[in-house]
Amino acid sequence: MEIKNKVAIVTGASQGIGLAVAKLLASKGAKVVLAARSSDTINSMEKELPGSFAVATDMRKTDDIKNMVQRTLDKYGRIDILINNAGQGMYGPIESVDVDGYRDIMELNVYGPLIAIQEVIPHMRRQGGGMILNVSSRVSKNYFPNLGAYASTKYALNAISLTARQELAKDNIVVSVMHPKMTATNFGRNSIRTAEFQEARPGDRPQMQVDTPEQVAEKIVGLISSEESEAEM
Repeated sequence: MEIKNKVAIVTGASQGIGLAVAKLLASKGAKVVLAARSSDTINSMEKELPGSFAVATDMRKTDDIKNMVQRTLDKYGRIDILINNAGQGMYGPIESVDVDGYRDIMELNVYGPLIAIQEVIPHMRRQGGGMILNVSSRVSKNYFPNLGAYASTKYALNAISLTARQELAKDNIVVSVMHPKMTATNFGRNSIRTAEFQEARPGDRPQMQVDTPEQVAEKIVGLISSEESEAEM
């Protein structure tokens, strides 16, 4: 898909990968909707990024997601690209996983993207097509100790994404999945952790290569252009 002049919603746009993606899309001429809970941050970004539009959004709340979509339509009249990037990690052994915490990250990592997908499909269908890109993780391709709960949310997101890709192909709606690995963001610090792993950092090993948010953003934009089903770092 061509990016110039397209309307793109980016969730989790206030920091990390989402922020880097929003900046890169704006530099390529897209009209970017900045969706995140941090209203002060995205309001400041709106002033810096040409053609951008800030919408305070908690992806755990259905009403917020619907408002995000409706305000985008009110502002631009269409939605060409949805990037479901907002997410949270969870770290600890399966035997210690807090089920309430697990439900919370399921709301953000799975239910939120699913609701956003359902909200944009009718509009993309009416306008003749669009693209949905869901940010998953390399952990969904492996079995890492202490990351089972988090990985399971991304396994679910993969299944939703790749099934929707098949279902929506007839409507010219492309669904793709991006799989970052360790990235230099606050993601690890913001993860939910069991008591015995409060100080641990999953993947903090000297030999592990860590990507920058900008490197991941370049790969995401490349995936938008290629419309392939999946890409990974």
